[in-house]
Amino acid sequence: MKNRFPRVSLWAALAFAVYVAAIALSNWLIVHVGIPAGPGVHLTPVGFGLLAPSGVWAAAVSFPARDVTQRLGGRRLGVAAILAGAAVSWKISNPAIAVASGVTYLCSEGADMAVYTPLQRRWFVPAVFASGCVAIVVDSALFLHLAGIYSLPSLEGLVLGKFWVILAAVPVTWALRNRGPMAVAAQAGAVAA
Repeated sequence: MKNRFPRVSLWAALAFAVYVAAIALSNWLIVHVGIPAGPGVHLTPVGFGLLAPSGVWAAAVSFPARDVTQRLGGRRLGVAAILAGAAVSWKISNPAIAVASGVTYLCSEGADMAVYTPLQRRWFVPAVFASGCVAIVVDSALFLHLAGIYSLPSLEGLVLGKFWVILAAVPVTWALRNRGPMAVAAQAGAVAA
């Protein structure tokens, strides 16, 4: 039977690229797109009359991308993606936003690992959802504080906006688990065993 590990590596590289792009895009959006809310900060509506920093949608995409990157490429690849995303953000965004983002992602990586890592082998989709829900609160509060833009309405808006994306990611992660790269990895593991 043909070895499918190269296909898994390709999916890991794709997850890494999505993770890096989501980090960089979220920081670029905050600085450049939306309703101006002060020097270098733009907001976007997220529902129920709340606003959040404009990078909310891309930042939320990074959470399931982080979990898929970790699952397929390991934790080191996830940390490398954070560092790469912060470096790209430094160039295309505001350096203060890039630093706040990089530190926040590294800290929320720990919260994510505490929830996601023990669950992911057996319950991948619930693990992605649960870790995303934990990460959006930790990540949002820390980022807003480090970026110097903390307020309770901003926190509420950021958490709500990210929650919408985490909720939308459930069917995507299910498909990845049952038909995508994790299914290939499971098959490759069974062949290797």
